[in-house]
Amino acid sequence: MGSPAFSHYAKAQTKFQPPLIANENAFLGDVFSSEKMDSEKPISAGFYRLEKGTPLVYTYTYHEMKIIVEGEFIISDESGQEVTATPGDVLYFPKGSVITFKTNSYGLGFFVGQRKQGGA
Repeated sequence: MGSPAFSHYAKAQTKFQPPLIANENAFLGDVFSSEKMDSEKPISAGFYRLEKGTPLVYTYTYHEMKIIVEGEFIISDESGQEVTATPGDVLYFPKGSVITFKTNSYGLGFFVGQRKQGGA
């Protein structure tokens, strides 16, 4: 038996349309998940898009890393830390953190989270 095949989603940044998950302006969708191959410690990856409007306050129940690929996010936490994240920035959100996402225009991030598919 050979090794499992890898997966490929060509031009996912421009083709994948994440569904609306909160408020009128927050969209998130998993592109891939390792859940079928590793049900004990799955990881899921996809895109998060936020448009100008209502800030999203999110409590992480898993560890996540995010790279900003387009636009900008204003990201803050309960400690008072705040950054304006732009393309190329990488962020780590530990399990238990409460994060507020805002934008003055829009932001698109690619995330990898230690969770099951659809578990955000």
